[in-house]
Amino acid sequence: MKSAMALLLLGVLATPAMAADGAKLYTEKTCNACHGPAGNKPLMPDYPKIAGQNAKYAERQMLDIKSGARANGNSAAMKGVMHLVNDEEIKALADYISKLKP
Repeated sequence: MKSAMALLLLGVLATPAMAADGAKLYTEKTCNACHGPAGNKPLMPDYPKIAGQNAKYAERQMLDIKSGARANGNSAAMKGVMHLVNDEEIKALADYISKLKP
């Protein structure tokens, strides 16, 4: 019975319902360092304001930068940190920044 309960608990903990927290990731993965605490005050004038960005678009850009498919503009700066996030975390980050106020 104990092993069945442990397996059930493990299954619950591994479900998407326990998906990564975008707000926490935004800070932990250093997004705030370049894009600002609320995604609307970037460190450098040519860095994008990402607050309120469409989630699917943001996700695609992060995936493309991570894979190397996008290598223009400031992509090199992002490429240096994209190894820190997995695809599930990218999705959570994109969802989070889409809800930030521009």
